[in-house]
Amino acid sequence: MNLTYVKASEVKAEELANIRVEAMRPSLLAVGRFDPDRAKRRFLDTFNASDTTIIQQGTLTIGFFVLRRRPNDLYLDHLYVLHDYQGLGVGGNVIRLVKDEARSAKKPIRLIALKGSPANQFYLRLGFCLIQEDEFDNHYIWDPC
Repeated sequence: MNLTYVKASEVKAEELANIRVEAMRPSLLAVGRFDPDRAKRRFLDTFNASDTTIIQQGTLTIGFFVLRRRPNDLYLDHLYVLHDYQGLGVGGNVIRLVKDEARSAKKPIRLIALKGSPANQFYLRLGFCLIQEDEFDNHYIWDPC
């Protein structure tokens, strides 16, 4: 699959919020917490185009990720891929890019996944370690050192 990665702009925020809502729908429905307006608002309230990368196949936006570069780590705040493109290696390609950056920066990657989401198995399979659980989320780390 020929993918390109493009820095986001403010005008893309609404489109990306909609991708997030659709990608999260099954997991949030499974735990009885699906509220599309809340899911959209939570993303838009913290949207920062400089941290956001759009994943494209040709001219089609098929997903995005948000990587916050913090002093002590890289925080993968969001990684969403449209349902029709899941299972095709798109997310794995993104994780390889982020791991490469983490190795260069000598910083760990941290992220959170909703309990019950298939994302948990995805991150474990890619070498992330579960370090904490709370009521709704699992917290993970991957350390390049």
